[in-house]
Amino acid sequence: MNKEELVKKAYEAQKFSYSPYSGFQVGAALLAGNGKIYTGCNIENAAFSPTNCAERTAFFKAVSEGEKEFQGIAIVGNKKDAPKEEWEFCTPCGVCRQVMLEFVNPEEFLIISGKGDEIKEFTLKELLPESFSPSMVN
Repeated sequence: MNKEELVKKAYEAQKFSYSPYSGFQVGAALLAGNGKIYTGCNIENAAFSPTNCAERTAFFKAVSEGEKEFQGIAIVGNKKDAPKEEWEFCTPCGVCRQVMLEFVNPEEFLIISGKGDEIKEFTLKELLPESFSPSMVN
C-alpha cells in the first residue's frame, strides 16, 4: 500500500466537499482488497442529521459497487482556506468507525490521517477498542 498516494487521493476528494455550514472539508480514499481506490467527501445538510462523512461516502460507494474487502483508508480534513500551518490530523468519527467495523478486521485495517506531507497511522482496533462487532449479533 502506497500511503502517500492514498493521502494524495484523499486531498483530491476533499475538493468536492459540500460543507457550507461547518466549513470543515473532509476527503477520504479507501483502498479495496483488489487495489481499487474509492474516494469520498463529506456532504452536509441544513437539517444536520442527514449529513454524511467522507469515510462513509467512500465505504458506501464501494459496497454499492460490490466491494466488501478493504485494506485501509486515508482521511484528511481542515477548515476551508485554512493555511497549512493550521491543519490538524483528522480521524474518523465514532459512526464512521462503527461502519468500518462492519467490513474489516479491526486488527489489520489501517487508518491513515494526513496533515500536509505528514501522516499518522492507526488500526481500527486502536481507535475503536471494546467495540460492538458483527460477531456479537450472529
